[in-house]
Amino acid sequence: MKMGSERSLSLFSNLIDFSSNDYLGLSQEKEQLTIHLQGSTGSRLISGNSIEAENTELFLADFFLAESALVFNSGYDANIGFFSAVPQRGEFILYDELIHASIRDGIRLSNAKAFSFKHNDTKDLLKKINSIQGNVFVVVESLYSMDGDIAPLKELSKICQENNASLVVDEAHACGVFGFQGRGICDDFKVINQVFARIITFGKAYGTHGAAILGSNELKNYLINFARSFIYTTALPPYQYQHIQHQIEQSVTNKNREQLQQNIQLFRKLMGAKISISDERSPIQVLLFPGIDAALSKAKQLQEKHVAVKAILSPTVPEGQERLRVCIHAFNTEAEISALVQLMLQG
Repeated sequence: MKMGSERSLSLFSNLIDFSSNDYLGLSQEKEQLTIHLQGSTGSRLISGNSIEAENTELFLADFFLAESALVFNSGYDANIGFFSAVPQRGEFILYDELIHASIRDGIRLSNAKAFSFKHNDTKDLLKKINSIQGNVFVVVESLYSMDGDIAPLKELSKICQENNASLVVDEAHACGVFGFQGRGICDDFKVINQVFARIITFGKAYGTHGAAILGSNELKNYLINFARSFIYTTALPPYQYQHIQHQIEQSVTNKNREQLQQNIQLFRKLMGAKISISDERSPIQVLLFPGIDAALSKAKQLQEKHVAVKAILSPTVPEGQERLRVCIHAFNTEAEISALVQLMLQG
């Protein structure tokens, strides 16, 4: 481990929030649900299944325009479960080189062979597809969590269709923010019907906890039988399924999504050309500070001014591409954003 790169826990409870994934501010909702059962008592396959779980999965499938949905305890569990179980020996996984660590860990548990392709590079992907024979899974994030840029899903889905490959899209940072009523970037680009599986999470824009894999009924039944992170874990408590549905419904009825986009545009306008990586609509905006010391120093300066921004260091990002990752929220005020920009631009 390089000097200064050791991870540690921190508390930002009294700082202005530009670091959390609570993009719409829904974790701060004060409305309480009527809660009956605190515990689920076991895994879904033993004693932990509930009418709340099944109703929520029906709701999710309907809302996200999927044939079925299967809830997992977290996005990490969902990715571990999918990639360790679905791709088989003799098949291939082609993944974007900047794919999330949870997907990389799932791939390591798979019997399929796996190769990366250059970030958002459809030509490199096509070259890789043409170099192998067998079933192929192409794996991307719709919105990349460390760069804030967007996958070219229309081109990717076209390549997959033409080459009989299965497209898998992690929508963790996009659901709730993009698409009609927050259905994600697959919806925004109108490629839902060309995607084999979508992974959505509820701990970011929806301000709660858990995740789901969206796909066919056949995929759901397969995961119930073979995804070890689903089979061998205690289910979420019944009230958590209710809260997932509640938070999604709340996200549809409030104005937070529109306010979030206004705040993103204000931040980008004030920052000018300093922001060069992240998409103009992304709540994740990245400013490069190459070198561990430079990134840590700037983050410390911001935190001393009561602004919560985290430095992202290698190996989470490539060496020499250390950065500050700024998360914009619907609840950030103009004054807070202006103050942040002034501090960011100071020498």
